[in-house]
Amino acid sequence: MKHLIYSVILLTFLGCTNCGDAPQSITPMNSQMIPFMADSISVDGELKDFELKITSENLEKGLDIVKVSLTGKKAMTPPKITLKWQIPSIDIAKFWNPNLGVDKVTYYSNNVKTSATRYAPVLSYMNMNDENRMTVAVGDALNKLELGSYLKEEDANFHYYLVLFDEEYPAIKNYETEILVDRRKQNFAQTLTGVTDWWAKQENYKPAETPQEALRPMYSTWYSYHQSLDVDELLEECRESKKMGMEAIIVDDGWQTMDDKRGYAFTGDWKPDRIPNMKGFVDQVHDLDMKFLLWYSVPFIGKNAENYPRFKGKYLYYWDSQGAWVLDPRYPKVREFIIGIYEDAMADWGLDGFKLDFMAFFKPGKDTELTAEDGRDYASVYHAVDRLMTDIMARLKEKNPEILIEFRQPYIGPLMRKYGNMLRAADCPNMATINRVRTTDTRLLGGSSAIHADMLMWHPDDEVEHAALQILNIMFSVPQISVRLNEIPQEHKDMIAFWVDYWNENQEVLMKGDFTPHKPDELYPVLIAQNTEKAVIGLYGNDIIVSDGFENLQAFDIINARNKTQIVILNNQDLGTYQLQVLDCMGELVYEKSIQLKKGAVAIDVPASGLVKLTK
Repeated sequence: MKHLIYSVILLTFLGCTNCGDAPQSITPMNSQMIPFMADSISVDGELKDFELKITSENLEKGLDIVKVSLTGKKAMTPPKITLKWQIPSIDIAKFWNPNLGVDKVTYYSNNVKTSATRYAPVLSYMNMNDENRMTVAVGDALNKLELGSYLKEEDANFHYYLVLFDEEYPAIKNYETEILVDRRKQNFAQTLTGVTDWWAKQENYKPAETPQEALRPMYSTWYSYHQSLDVDELLEECRESKKMGMEAIIVDDGWQTMDDKRGYAFTGDWKPDRIPNMKGFVDQVHDLDMKFLLWYSVPFIGKNAENYPRFKGKYLYYWDSQGAWVLDPRYPKVREFIIGIYEDAMADWGLDGFKLDFMAFFKPGKDTELTAEDGRDYASVYHAVDRLMTDIMARLKEKNPEILIEFRQPYIGPLMRKYGNMLRAADCPNMATINRVRTTDTRLLGGSSAIHADMLMWHPDDEVEHAALQILNIMFSVPQISVRLNEIPQEHKDMIAFWVDYWNENQEVLMKGDFTPHKPDELYPVLIAQNTEKAVIGLYGNDIIVSDGFENLQAFDIINARNKTQIVILNNQDLGTYQLQVLDCMGELVYEKSIQLKKGAVAIDVPASGLVKLTK
């Protein structure tokens, strides 16, 4: 038995490249001048009859690839192994990872557990200026792993670790993955874009194309109706939302059962019990020139569902609090059942897309046997999920190449982009700041996928300026509205119509322009999207905007997503004369004039939740 705490010398023997004549340890920032070497990694674990090989390759100054391979003489259960390395805590002030936490400063512990349907394996550290200091990403976004780091008080170093095969894993003969190590001094968002592009180029990770319809504001029934759906009321909501610039309705949970207790004990037969004439409902929505998406909880069969006995012995585990079983996708019959449900629904009812929910529940249970036998054609649950979702997307696209598929956090990683084209922030009802953070975090790894906000809701008696903050905080993602439009005050309707119309007019800049979020440690108080002609700046906490990079633009807008009524533009040079328009949160013109953006500070009065438009 080969027990190892691998030394740098042994790793060099196993094939380290770029190692030189003697082991070296990296130091960040000076480390930009030297490659990240395989011999800076140690390994804990018992290899048993496997051989471990770690090599490294320098791609350019500050950018390296570490290749990890595990090889056995025959197929065996792989051992748990932990790769470790460390860097000094020099000029590091904050961190980023794709987890749902909003604390991006307490870097004592920074870790993420990932799989095909849960988060993405990447960690990033940066300095006070949001410049990347160390970003680490793992190529294996399919299998379960843990990537983390912690600050050790005794040496003030960040100690990184990558844990492979922590849970029981099917027998294998070979395993390979890569680790991307980026220490280039650039904005952290630019670094994460590079990580996203790196994943997208890998075999079997190619993202799905994003139809233009995925980039349209939508109405969602979840917060406004929950499971108490009524067709006539929803059609009225569609008529109102269409007037306000929304182009689709997402009919959420509740259509498939008369049970309204918020659990899933009766889910899994997927008959439109609450909406018997689903085809007629869809047709009426189409007559309004709107798309129709329908919600499904992919893994669940409720204990009271007619289909429950049909799949006995083909479940991963039971979710007691919700009264539902989780299907095992390693059985071809299970996969075919799930795919057939969506194919039939699209064919019979004319659906334009699906909201596929609870993907993260596809994971082994404590008693799951990880073998490909007894009717299972996969040993790994995660590999079977990959097959299931790949087949779903392929077969639905055969019938509709523009099919819309939505996933939400935490299943928003690089593999999920292959199966769907809409990635949504996790639930945060009436929490504008959290919605801003989650949409921004999702967008940082979202690439060309359509990034959607969690559905927006607020109390109908709230002041219109306060209600507007729900929309203004998610302007750099696709809006989903979920208030009862026929029950809110007229000024709320005017506010929604104005901002949705503004979003539609500026979609190219907001969703396809260069996106720069500022200060993740402060929950992104400034967000900027810009192309060659225009910039849109979301101001959420700061009073001052620095106009660097705007000198060649024809226009820039400032969204005042605050209750404060003045902003200051700080110019490092004379930008010349602009036409200024200031609007309130309902789109009413407050005042307009010509203004000189001279070098120095220029103050502009603007209403709470208002808009400043500057045009050369």
